[in-house]
Amino acid sequence: MNRLIDHLAGEMKKLREAGTYKEELVLQSPQDAHVKVDGRETVMLTSNNYLGFANHPRVREAQKKAIEKWGAGMASVRFICGTETLHKELEAEIASFFGKDDAILYMTCWNANEGLFAAILEEPDGLYSDELNHASIIDGVRLCKAKRYRVPHSDRKAFEKMLADDTTSRFRLMMTDGVFSMEGEEADLVSLVRICSANDVLLAVDDSHATGVLGATGRGTAEAQGVMNKIDVFTGTLGKAMGSAAGGFTTGPKALVETLRQRSRPYLFSNSLPPPVAAGSLEAFRMLKEDPAPVRKLAGNTAYFRKAISEAGFKIPHGNHPIVPVIVGDTARALAMGKALMEDGIYVSGFGYPVVPHGQARLRCQVSAAHEHRDLDRAVEAFRKVGKKFEVI
Repeated sequence: MNRLIDHLAGEMKKLREAGTYKEELVLQSPQDAHVKVDGRETVMLTSNNYLGFANHPRVREAQKKAIEKWGAGMASVRFICGTETLHKELEAEIASFFGKDDAILYMTCWNANEGLFAAILEEPDGLYSDELNHASIIDGVRLCKAKRYRVPHSDRKAFEKMLADDTTSRFRLMMTDGVFSMEGEEADLVSLVRICSANDVLLAVDDSHATGVLGATGRGTAEAQGVMNKIDVFTGTLGKAMGSAAGGFTTGPKALVETLRQRSRPYLFSNSLPPPVAAGSLEAFRMLKEDPAPVRKLAGNTAYFRKAISEAGFKIPHGNHPIVPVIVGDTARALAMGKALMEDGIYVSGFGYPVVPHGQARLRCQVSAAHEHRDLDRAVEAFRKVGKKFEVI
């Protein structure tokens, strides 16, 4: 066997021996509040299906009708022959939802972030990125030729000093997650708006874990913090709250979106979003605009679960996001607890280094509007049992 393959096999053996190898469990049912795994029904507590739209009848019906009318796929990129009326309708809906001029669709938000910076910034420019930003943003930064500045996490004073010291950049852009997904922590957009406005810095926010989740009408972190009309650019996903299938987007000023259509490589060289996926997300946006009740239910469920898991004795970061990290410390312990919880009928994922810092391994719970209180009660009771077994509480 090739020496490289031998090396990789050895590395995987080490992970298994250390108890840090992550197995992919196979669902035997649709994504929902409850799923079947290995013939066992479990409470799904680790999905990005925040609004419960992944298996919603209206979303499924919209997808079926789209296949009947538009077919299963596009067999092309957008600028050749891969744009249908459906794509333009969804882009217009997204732009309207965020109060922006225009929007552009990608196959994933990873593609949206990867394709943003290099398309609009050049070597004389400055690109600023929070150090805890998502891996897709980090990869997008790596592909850009602009000067790169790694901003200490949520450190306003450090950011201001970096801007003051940067006397050579022609244009400058700051990128941040709206919600940092391992913590469920919101970025301080109010401060970022103030700093960026005072220094002529374009502010872009990846709101993948907040779209459909935060704010009175589900418009995200900016709505929750009262700065909805002061964010220049949003990127986001359709694969979490908004239809929960696939797809990503960038929305902002018309000139920026037009530039991305002409220059953004993931857009130019990737197939168009399949019609049923676009239709499902379009229906999800329309449902949310009609009635934001799922956002209110999600907020209620989140508060209920956060209070219950804290009272059970577990350590969780402060916040109000449905991402609820239960900190356990050791990676092997977090993964072992995840397996034990699965045996008890609770599907939750463990995360450790290098996804999170050493000593900060956790079980990342994710609450959904599809849950009822009895589901969350069942989860907390299982956590209490497993937590005692592994001496976490």
